Amino acid sequence: MALLIDLFGYLSVVVHGLVIVAQSVAFGSVFFLALLLRPLSARLGPDGANLTASVGRVVVWSALGLVAAEALYIGLQVAVMLDTTGMALGKALTASFALSGLAKALCAALIATLVLAFGPRASAPALVVLSLLALAAATATTHAAGRIGDRALLLGVEFLHQLGAALWIGGIPVFWLALSRLADGTALGLVGTRFSRMSMAGVAALLLSGTVMSVVYIGDVPGLYGTAFGVMVGAKIVMFLMLLGLGLGNFLVVERLRREPAGSTVRLRRFAEAEIGIGFTIFFAAASLTSVPPSIDLTDDRVSFAEIVERNTPRMPRLVSPDHDQLSITTLQKQLDAEAAGARAAPKAAFTPGSGELPPRDAADIAWSEYNHHWAGLFVVAIGILALAAQGGIRWARHWPLVFVGLGVFLAIRADPDVWPLGSQGLIESLRDVETLQHRAFEVVIFAFAFFEWRVRRLDIRTGWQPLVFPLMCAAGGMLLLTHQHAISNVKDQLLVELTHTPLAIAGVAAGWARWLELRLDPVADRRLVRVAGWVWPACLLVIGAFLLLYREA
Repeated sequence: MALLIDLFGYLSVVVHGLVIVAQSVAFGSVFFLALLLRPLSARLGPDGANLTASVGRVVVWSALGLVAAEALYIGLQVAVMLDTTGMALGKALTASFALSGLAKALCAALIATLVLAFGPRASAPALVVLSLLALAAATATTHAAGRIGDRALLLGVEFLHQLGAALWIGGIPVFWLALSRLADGTALGLVGTRFSRMSMAGVAALLLSGTVMSVVYIGDVPGLYGTAFGVMVGAKIVMFLMLLGLGLGNFLVVERLRREPAGSTVRLRRFAEAEIGIGFTIFFAAASLTSVPPSIDLTDDRVSFAEIVERNTPRMPRLVSPDHDQLSITTLQKQLDAEAAGARAAPKAAFTPGSGELPPRDAADIAWSEYNHHWAGLFVVAIGILALAAQGGIRWARHWPLVFVGLGVFLAIRADPDVWPLGSQGLIESLRDVETLQHRAFEVVIFAFAFFEWRVRRLDIRTGWQPLVFPLMCAAGGMLLLTHQHAISNVKDQLLVELTHTPLAIAGVAAGWARWLELRLDPVADRRLVRVAGWVWPACLLVIGAFLLLYREA
């Protein structure tokens, strides 16, 4: 239980992200089934019935996934509440988050039951009503539920926002399924046209609701760049624009299919895959957003534009590190050991992972961290340059993934100086600390990068699942970085660090899905897009390296 409490903040964001993903896919699949497939069923031919059955299975599994994710989320919150407050279980389950989650899980369970019991004959109105009720319950855990002024308006806007996300992003997985199941060009044109209209409605709902919420929750331009809430909203806007670009590409292909039913749908499917990945990343960003207060409520400790400029003014990278003995935890531990020896007592630990207290931090610790980031930047810049060289035909440069091994080893040793092998804390014990846990997760991702992508390059593997590991890990790394938490006591300093890491996350997401498109698009029919994507992702790596070289904490 103590470990759960230590990791609660981070785990709650991750699990909430899973809830939003399952929620959007479940209800987006219901809307696809009820608003698209049912009206068009007579015109889709024999493949239409098979597609309806497949979408029904997606509805069932995603609804059950929502039940499981919601149960995990409620259990996590209730367990921590019981342990920290001593509250009775029955009373904890009457909290607004628990009632909302239980209502949502009940609706999802009823949807799964209806589709399992009646299959294609399940009542479309009943499925839609249950989905709308669940989305209404979901608004009870948003920022709008805690507002005093304009509460009803904001609840309606939050509902519209979640509805738009389900209609558009939540429907893309089953739209991709339709593209894979329907062989007839005319049927594909019908489905594509109807889904384009649904997507436009979803985009309009997101734009309208997002604009209103930005005005109310952020309030002014300084609230956009000077608070954690505003920075995360900015990240969501950038990724939303990525989705709009891919959606526009899909719209043009759909229009071509209407004119030429025999046309290829490969580009449509590949763009849909990238849309799914970026859309799910937005959902995790939204989960992270709910863990911080709206900008309008944070009038103190905002970061000014001048402070951002000052912190990000380019300086020479720090390539010389302070000694490990100069770090604050090491210095404090020596002092405690000496005092314990004088008193003939067992020494106290200078810092206990997961204690809820932030580790001590001074100029040497800042220098250590900056050194780590700057050397990591040099590694990533080298990777980007070698990847560009490989794209340009320089054969020996194809071994660039091996540089990731050096980066992974470097971070494993230096990222957490109070942890083995440099520090006194054991590796398993240190995982109680959220920041250390996230660092270890990133290191695993980096080593996976190196192994699979080097194997792909060395053996010239072009098909199968192995080439897809790098783009998926890259995109997942960017998504994880959006939920990354830093143990810094000063709110302004913490936000200034987040301002550096958010562009890194977005560049990672862009690199991953650009590489995905390079691999998945038709190399003949889409050779120009393949070529562009092949240059975009190494350029994104260079951007990441540049931001790491500019990183500063003071």
